[in-house]
Amino acid sequence: MPNEEPEMERLPGKAASYWIESAVGPEYPAAPTNFRADVAVVGGGIAGLTAAVLLKRAGKTVAVIEADRIAADVTGHTTAKLTSLHHLCYRHLIDHFDQRRAQQYADANQAAIGLVESLAIEHGIDCNFMRRPAYTYAQSDKGREQVQDEVDAALKLGLPAHFVDEVPLPLHSDGAIQFDNQAQFHPRSYLLGLAKTIPGGGSAIFEQTRALDITEGVPVSIRTTTGTVHADDVVVASHFPFYDKPGMYFARMYQSASYVLGVTLDKPFPDGMFISVEEPTRSLRSQPTPEGELVLVSGEGHRSGQGGDTRHHYLALLRFAEALYHVREVRYHWFTQDTITVDNVPYIGRLAGETPHLWVATGFKKWGMTHGTVAGRILSDLILEKENPWAEVFDPGRFKPTASAKEFLSQQANVAAEFVAGLIPSIGDDPSTLRPGQGAVMTVKGKKYALHRAAGGGLESHDPACRHMGCTVVWNPAEETWDCPCHGSRYRSNGEVMHGPAVYGLEKKRLD
Repeated sequence: MPNEEPEMERLPGKAASYWIESAVGPEYPAAPTNFRADVAVVGGGIAGLTAAVLLKRAGKTVAVIEADRIAADVTGHTTAKLTSLHHLCYRHLIDHFDQRRAQQYADANQAAIGLVESLAIEHGIDCNFMRRPAYTYAQSDKGREQVQDEVDAALKLGLPAHFVDEVPLPLHSDGAIQFDNQAQFHPRSYLLGLAKTIPGGGSAIFEQTRALDITEGVPVSIRTTTGTVHADDVVVASHFPFYDKPGMYFARMYQSASYVLGVTLDKPFPDGMFISVEEPTRSLRSQPTPEGELVLVSGEGHRSGQGGDTRHHYLALLRFAEALYHVREVRYHWFTQDTITVDNVPYIGRLAGETPHLWVATGFKKWGMTHGTVAGRILSDLILEKENPWAEVFDPGRFKPTASAKEFLSQQANVAAEFVAGLIPSIGDDPSTLRPGQGAVMTVKGKKYALHRAAGGGLESHDPACRHMGCTVVWNPAEETWDCPCHGSRYRSNGEVMHGPAVYGLEKKRLD
């Protein structure tokens, strides 16, 4: 790192999410010392806020607990596609689950689009909701066969699918699956509008309140950084469950990083939302803004903490965009993580068989806007003891060997390899080589440190062991964060935790 060219460090565009930059909402207080509600929801993203709104509408008091600011973590860094076309998934679902469960998955995600639209209308939320077609396009003979097979599977489930030979992008295509009447929106504007309906009448939203632990009982108690929240039922919608021991979620899914560029072009972007069949993934959609059309170019996915020099991924997306269009300006770049289960279907339902009042929503893959909405609907129904027609396929207690055994073993092998890799002495032993803004895990006098040179020149030193399960973190130069390659926890350069499953920051470690 000390020898890298300075221009490599200058990434294009502002390091910020357009959604967060363009929608400023009110700030909510931290949780008091004690608070009681019918239902506590941990996580202020689309899953948690949708569940809270539906539960309050049904007469429950709710407390939403958010570690940072609502709609500003994973939901605030999405590409915000509202679609049931999830890359290529329906052939997999029919083959590895069965057609009945595949139908539940399809119906749930189609209904989610309509629920977002109806809630936006009901509450008068201006969130740029618009109907658009969605495409998954192939660029090889094999990809074309996969697309044709996916069209057949989707049609069996009554989805609005058909095969097209070309997509309206300036690139070579070997065919695509098209879903009509899908949608896109501004997710933060939508959720800030929903959030306004929650406080009052015994319900509240608490920000800057990190949940640390849960004590099961009647009621359930959540210990937070500011106090204790008690509730009859608790929804864990914190992206990756911070309380995952009963269900062993850390062993059943992993986190995947993705990158987004917000660019402007010299011509209008075509109508539609697009994603490639082949890897590395390329995803495109446009977004109207007061300053003109913004095009979101995303992809370059990899397991969290295992992407090498993360700056290269943004530059690869820029090269892809420039090969298609004349890019006038890169306005934004941002980073996000998604949780992916071993069988590629989210976990939505009871946290574990022995936890009757704990509920979970996680593993949304790269399709959190529909899956998060689905989760809000399913969990509110289950807590209200109403039958839900889609709950079965998402049940966290399922285990389908044909769908998940291979991936389960692969996940354990990957974590074991990363843990062992962290035991190997790090490269570099001279902290003086770090320039401002740089970080590295170094072995100094036989001891390992996570070292970061702050902008002012001071050296920050921490133990590199992740506070979740002890894996050694790695430096993410694009985001200037410490990322765990085992389960995806992330920490700011100063060691403060910013993304679970860890709930505590890196321990300070004095450099001898």
